[in-house]
Amino acid sequence: MEPKSMTKPLKKKTQMVVASREVRDKTSEADETHPVQGPQIGGREQPSGLPVTTHPVKATHYGGSYTQFFLNGRCSLCLTGDHSKTTLIAGDGFVSLYPNNPHLPTIQLRVIMENRDKAELEGFLKVLPPVDFCCVYGSALHPNNREKSTMVDYILGVSDPEQWHSQNLKMNKNHYASWMVHLGGAKLITQIADEIGVGVHFNPFVTWNDKMFKYGVVRMHDLVQDILNWERFYLSGRLQKPVNILVDNLDIENVNSSNLRAAMSAALLLLPPKFSEEDLYAKICSLSYMGDLRMLFAEDRNKVKKIVQGQFGLFHSKYKPFLEEYEAKEFLRLGSSGSHQKNISQDCGSSVACSLVNSLPPMVRNQMGMKLGEKKKLTESGRIIREVLIGSREEAAKCMQKVLRRTVMVSSTRQAVSGLLAVGGVNAVRYLGNKMCKAWKSWR
Repeated sequence: MEPKSMTKPLKKKTQMVVASREVRDKTSEADETHPVQGPQIGGREQPSGLPVTTHPVKATHYGGSYTQFFLNGRCSLCLTGDHSKTTLIAGDGFVSLYPNNPHLPTIQLRVIMENRDKAELEGFLKVLPPVDFCCVYGSALHPNNREKSTMVDYILGVSDPEQWHSQNLKMNKNHYASWMVHLGGAKLITQIADEIGVGVHFNPFVTWNDKMFKYGVVRMHDLVQDILNWERFYLSGRLQKPVNILVDNLDIENVNSSNLRAAMSAALLLLPPKFSEEDLYAKICSLSYMGDLRMLFAEDRNKVKKIVQGQFGLFHSKYKPFLEEYEAKEFLRLGSSGSHQKNISQDCGSSVACSLVNSLPPMVRNQMGMKLGEKKKLTESGRIIREVLIGSREEAAKCMQKVLRRTVMVSSTRQAVSGLLAVGGVNAVRYLGNKMCKAWKSWR
């Protein structure tokens, strides 16, 4: 039985643990004649039913500096090194991996994002007007990310963007492009985001506390609509990947569960009968990049692979409930691959394909129905619903892919134009230059 803190979402306590090269070197020399009696947490020995292997296994999905430890055959403990300190990420207190071996150190437990880092992320919000929703996404969540030059990305949800920008202009005028401040202020900022973009205004290259930040401001109504319907498939795509939620006054985390289920259904339609857990997360991750023109010249071509491998544990935690749900419905069969990830096989029959299509958001189903045809169906509750007519699984997958590709292409183009206007000439060149530099390096 795993500790409870490891099964909760990132927002509360985290689920994975990873180990530094320093600990790997020490633990690999551990004497097998000293069996583990169970990790000691907070000075109390845990039940012997939670053994830690004396043979750490080098992780392939977390970078070369990590080592995995296993509890009951499942990857549950991870250690990460910070300079000369080694931290076990799991909760509060202390743990000794080898209580019978005095030569191996006791390691202090921490949450996956150290309190110092989390306080810094929350601290930035104090220089901004209040928000109803806030999450951090992107490379800041990569467990091995130590680059100070990396920009920390926020999504901020507010009830009235124009009013929020008006307040923020008084507090942080330097966050905005000067031409927007002088020509139209909060009203112009909001109009460009709504009428040219997809309802999100981004302020990049904001410096605070020797770190670089980028934050996007969106109307809460628009955020919820995109999550539920994939109308723009912009922020909903962001929230299909791991995020760290800092503020959630309207329970967006719970609303987002339908977005995650839909993302997994869409990914399954596009996957073959057999695939790995990493393949599943890569396909989910790629959904919001299909049709994105930036992927042709301004994005790292290995972006999806880097996101999934860098945040594999977070993806697993995020989608584990839906894997279990679909396994219970016999849509999937999960098998062990001998590593921390699973091999998956799926039922490719037409009835399962229909169920997967029915799990897609209304906007996607409506557009598929216009292309493939619809039929009316009476539910048990007496409601009449429309179902997409599916000739074959392949036909449904191809149609869905076209719908998503077109949606992403339109949204990404609109947002790119809006973003270039919003940040101003100098920052636009700087931002585009950084993106193209990454893309160029990935092709070399």
